[in-house]
Amino acid sequence: MEHVTFNPKGVCSIQIDFDIEDGKLYNVKYIGGCNGNLKAIGRLVEGKDAKEVADILRGNTCGMKGTSCADQLAKAIDQYAG
Repeated sequence: MEHVTFNPKGVCSIQIDFDIEDGKLYNVKYIGGCNGNLKAIGRLVEGKDAKEVADILRGNTCGMKGTSCADQLAKAIDQYAG
């Protein structure tokens, strides 16, 4: 299992941690941001295929930011699970 720590940009959360094993996501946790919503994302993606999750979340925006915590998770997956 590979552990990933990602520092998102342009959002309220300051860190995203997750594990990848056999292309699947585990233990997704955000530091900062909208606590309840980000916990829900972690639960929803637990054990799911990382690339599929990235495809679903990529491009999601929050307000006028042009990105979101979900979009930043997609960027992290793209970077580390390529």
